[in-house]
Amino acid sequence: MISSPHNTRLKLLRALAGKPKERREADCFLAEGVRLVEEAHFAHWPFQFALFSADISRRGRKLLDELAATGVELEEVLPELLRSAGETDSSQGLVAVLKLPPVNHVLLKKPNFVLIPDQIRDPGNLGTLIRSAAAAGVEAVFIPPETTDPFAPKVVRAGMGSHFRIPVLNLAWDQIRSNLEGLSIFLAGADGSLACWSADFRRPLALIVGGEAEGASESARNMANMFVKIPMPGKIESLNAGVAGAILMFEVVRQRNEAL
Repeated sequence: MISSPHNTRLKLLRALAGKPKERREADCFLAEGVRLVEEAHFAHWPFQFALFSADISRRGRKLLDELAATGVELEEVLPELLRSAGETDSSQGLVAVLKLPPVNHVLLKKPNFVLIPDQIRDPGNLGTLIRSAAAAGVEAVFIPPETTDPFAPKVVRAGMGSHFRIPVLNLAWDQIRSNLEGLSIFLAGADGSLACWSADFRRPLALIVGGEAEGASESARNMANMFVKIPMPGKIESLNAGVAGAILMFEVVRQRNEAL
């Protein structure tokens, strides 16, 4: 039973809830709550350990038994300490420390559908984009340097388990470019010259979705070879990045289904 706020595992939880540098140095991130930990378990994601408190639900207790059966190290913590150490007050009495994905283990040889969220700074928007990507059958999400950390707790929560379903990779622009060979690269923005309904999304492609505030970065614009927009008959300047990305990804799905 962990009963001291100075426990090394609780200190690690607090560090992982903070800056990306802490997560990179520890090579770990947090999954808080029964559902997220279930998703990680079902995906056979590598665990470092999991902490739980006495107020965990019956569903959570069942999950603890399953985790223990697979060799995950579990330790009980006083409820008030677990709540204060995590990133959210609604951890449901369960927090897991998970390994970050190894980049070279999941890169695709011949990708057909890749999402690049560029300069997306809002954690909720990035999590929504990753969740929509998983739903639309995107094969990988490449995160460039200008985008917020996809393994920050708020992004992971907004992703609702999608991080465990598709590769989500922090990459430099040269790494992104080298993994997009042979793909058409579409950049979405208000100044796009081609309506998304008229673009040919049936070919293997990468879709770049820029941030709301600044749009796409110069690196992204230099890489793109086609510029598309979502026609908006209403008097609105732009859409939320998460909404815009979902519309575009499911336009890819629609076109490819019609082509079958």
